Amino acid sequence: MKRSDVIRLAQPRPRRFLPGVFFGLLSALCAVGLLATAAYLITRAAEQPPILYLSAAMVAVRAFALGRATFRYVERLVSHDAAFATMPELRVGVYERLIPVSPDGLGRSRRGDLLTRLVADVDEQQNIPLRVVQPVVVSALTAVASVVVVWVLLPAAGVILLVGLAVAFALGTAVNAWIAGRAERELAGLRGDYQAGLADYLSQLDVLVAYGAAEGRLAELAAADRRLTRAQLSRAAGSGITSALVVLLAGAVTVLTLVAGIPQLGSGGFEGPALAVVALVPLAVFEVFGMVPLAWSAWRQASASAERIASVVPDTVPAEIPVDGPTAVRPAPTGPVVLRLRGVSARWPGATADALHDVSFEVRAGDRILVRGTSGAGKTTLAHVLVRFLEHRGSYELNGFAVSEYPVDAVRQVVGLCEQRPYLFDDDIRQNLLFARDTASDEELLAVLRRVGLEAWVEERGGLTARVGERGALVSGGQAQRIALARAILAGFPVLVLDEPTANVDPDRADALVEDLLAAAAGDERAVVLISHTPVPQRLVTATLDL
Repeated sequence: MKRSDVIRLAQPRPRRFLPGVFFGLLSALCAVGLLATAAYLITRAAEQPPILYLSAAMVAVRAFALGRATFRYVERLVSHDAAFATMPELRVGVYERLIPVSPDGLGRSRRGDLLTRLVADVDEQQNIPLRVVQPVVVSALTAVASVVVVWVLLPAAGVILLVGLAVAFALGTAVNAWIAGRAERELAGLRGDYQAGLADYLSQLDVLVAYGAAEGRLAELAAADRRLTRAQLSRAAGSGITSALVVLLAGAVTVLTLVAGIPQLGSGGFEGPALAVVALVPLAVFEVFGMVPLAWSAWRQASASAERIASVVPDTVPAEIPVDGPTAVRPAPTGPVVLRLRGVSARWPGATADALHDVSFEVRAGDRILVRGTSGAGKTTLAHVLVRFLEHRGSYELNGFAVSEYPVDAVRQVVGLCEQRPYLFDDDIRQNLLFARDTASDEELLAVLRRVGLEAWVEERGGLTARVGERGALVSGGQAQRIALARAILAGFPVLVLDEPTANVDPDRADALVEDLLAAAAGDERAVVLISHTPVPQRLVTATLDL
């Protein structure tokens, strides 16, 4: 994915975007018109003409005042509605590009930083239409119209206003870039680093405290926070100084206009009211035009965030990640499944060497295959190959057909994975089971919990409404494995892969847990592939594969 793709997805379609530009332009023109007519009305009234000569100006002042507020309100409604409407499309577009590479293609992304990219950096993209494109278009059109009107009244004043606007654009943009440019480009990355560090600190707090490393990690977080704060202060300083510079230039243009206009009084019909108009209009024009230098500031921030979003989504899916090819049209197998591997090897994305070497075995309904080996032998790699998280070389077949002939999702309907550290949502037990089969009744949920040996425990906790805590903090490692197995049974996978189910369980309870898991999983003609680096009683399995 390229940065331009992110920006394109963030920009609303013309039919939704242009109404906001239209009403924004009307509001800006009303602001300029309000100051111009008010200046004319006050100076003309000082000449004490008949009231009839002032009536049109009075009506115009009221009309411009009401129009400015009304059009501004409508513009906010329309433009924000258009910008917010693109956010779901942008998020879905990013998610759709992430799904083919998840989870193994995202292994190098820190969880907190990835979350920041998908939330804060995506939210930043709404500023492209709201703070970049629309302000530039509205300000440019307003400036052109104002210069033309002032030029008609006094050509010298028109030249001064045009030059002043050009200087404000060039100088304001340069000053803002000099003061805040680096901070704006770095802000998204600093925010991601801080969020990643905070997520790591909170998730590992127990280990850090146990080893006396919490204070050191907290100091690193404080340093990251200071860097982020400095960047935010630099950005704020750049915006403030730029705004002050624009106001200063507006005053200078007004003074220069008076210098050029006063000698022209009384010649060619140029009178006091016209002088007031050409002298004060720049104040309103610069108020509108002041958004342009700040638009470049918003562009730098949004562009940096778009680059971060694009960098986490590869332009092409790595060769190690499986994707659906033109032959992947076969429906998911039904009934008993025969899974066969012949000479299968695999590697992780970005790796230069295989993590799994020349593996061959066959699994049929009712089999319980033990896969064992030392750390680094490729056991987890094999599990990810079986559920099509990783691509493979060699032959991998389901019911006699290569898995490449099935869509990736179809394979995952057949082969399910209970990972080493099952993810439990911060919700109750019922919701942690229902996402496997959302039509299951409470009776079915209790039945499957009984099957994995958790019925009594659930009753002690108060039933299916008992919460499991964030990432399962309120349950033990063995209970988490049993809940994960209950989910897999509810999903009805014909082949179930148990990856190191005793990794987070006390050694004296490991055998009992394995026996319970295999007994619960092996029903319904289900095949089980048990991956373990610790010994498993041979009576519990039908075959053993050594890696």
